[in-house]
Amino acid sequence: MSLDWEISAKAWIAHLGDGGDWGRVAVLDAPMLARVRRGGFSNALDVGCGEGRFCRMLQAEGIETVGIDPVDALLDQARRYDAAGDYRPERAEALPFDDAAFDLVVSYLTLIDILDAEAAITEMVRVLRPGGTLLIANLTSMFSSVLPTEWSQDDTGRLQVSVDDYLATRDAWVDWLDNTIRQVHRPLSSYIQSLLGAGQSLTHFEEPMPRDGDQEQLEQYRRVPWFLIMEWQKPLS
Repeated sequence: MSLDWEISAKAWIAHLGDGGDWGRVAVLDAPMLARVRRGGFSNALDVGCGEGRFCRMLQAEGIETVGIDPVDALLDQARRYDAAGDYRPERAEALPFDDAAFDLVVSYLTLIDILDAEAAITEMVRVLRPGGTLLIANLTSMFSSVLPTEWSQDDTGRLQVSVDDYLATRDAWVDWLDNTIRQVHRPLSSYIQSLLGAGQSLTHFEEPMPRDGDQEQLEQYRRVPWFLIMEWQKPLS
């Protein structure tokens, strides 16, 4: 994960408390939990768990959950919210778990922050049991290619953003709460090729619409959607 989160963790915690940002609450939580509830999972690994929010949701579904994150401040906050939870200071690129240890592995808006996503995907697949599920929420590559925090007007007065340099894997710097966070833009094919190359089968793909928001948020989201959800299954043999 980008080391910029070491700097931004305090601001993230102060801004969100034990809730989530608009994207998680209004767009991703419901469809992510819908996929979880279809699976009958007994245990899960949340890769890049942050302050443990989705871990707590998984536990509420009766799933024994381990959360890992490289940022100590976020893990400390996760433990404050959930003293009995299992939160560990580990990196996605080198998971300290046995092969086939988990029914479900979740990456909830973390691949965009991981510098070596291919290594992380390889490790997530390794610790997944045969027949298990890798559930991913990520920024759409269209969005990460522009990260449109500001919209401009064209000659007709219509608001617009520009997609540029889409096919190049590159740093994407995001200004957020007086901090600058480094994320990584990758074309969607980069993720798909890594997952197919790891032998996984795509079982679900979704670009969810928001369930709440003001008119401006909803209109901009329709034009430049932020998020996608992918569900991949590990073959039985």
